[in-house]
Amino acid sequence: MRKRERENPCGVCGHYHKYEEGEVCGVCGHRMPAVSEKSSLQVSAFPSEILPEFLYLGSYDNASRSELLKTQGISRVLNTVPSCQNLYKNSFTYHCLQDDKSLPFDDAIQFIEQCEKDRARVLVHCMSGKSRSPAIVIAYLMKSKGWRLGQGYQWVKERRPSVELTQAVYQQLQEYKQKIFGSIESSSPGLPVFQSSGVPSFGFGFPMPNDPVPVPAFNNLGTSSIFSNPNLDIPPREFTFGAGQNNSSAVPFGENPPNPNSNDISMDGS
Repeated sequence: MRKRERENPCGVCGHYHKYEEGEVCGVCGHRMPAVSEKSSLQVSAFPSEILPEFLYLGSYDNASRSELLKTQGISRVLNTVPSCQNLYKNSFTYHCLQDDKSLPFDDAIQFIEQCEKDRARVLVHCMSGKSRSPAIVIAYLMKSKGWRLGQGYQWVKERRPSVELTQAVYQQLQEYKQKIFGSIESSSPGLPVFQSSGVPSFGFGFPMPNDPVPVPAFNNLGTSSIFSNPNLDIPPREFTFGAGQNNSSAVPFGENPPNPNSNDISMDGS
């Protein structure tokens, strides 16, 4: 394989093969999906970059691709799921959260802050990269950066659209938010409300670029409707020809107009 090809690994499986040309990967057997399969979401083999050249978010599948992590300069891994194995202890510095039910936010944030002090790039991952690890990242943005919960969620969601916080995880984030900020946000409108489907809404009570522009109200008390004006007392007039002419030259219906030339003969025979 030519050098140019080896410099561009496949963005889906991470191995070197001519994905765009439909070549099947000789390592994992990955191939470009058929036309009928393209509607399904393609998940990248690379983790999502949350903060440039520092904080990354991903799944266990992302964490298992050591070569790809090295190409991104990642040297430390925060594993949020105790049941997930730390595969490459000789290549990366791991920190694993021990509780599989509640999220120890302070423990995780302390590790991420140490990575920031050491200028080391860190990957935060769970099994699917959708709930537990995004919650840790959002908690870090709240605690260390002073972001509000809605701001942190939007930032992470835009960089990893597959994020779907479960109701239990979101409740823990709410409790941690109140621990940091008190009840400042508790009465803010627009925070995600979990319905029976467990899916949060995405209006978080702060301005977003795509929010619709408020429609101006036209029922101002100081402005009266044109239909409420009193009728003007104008006497009716006779119907006249020549709507665009001066009223002084208008001729009543049924009468002949005056002949400007007295020498002309009238056409009615009189």
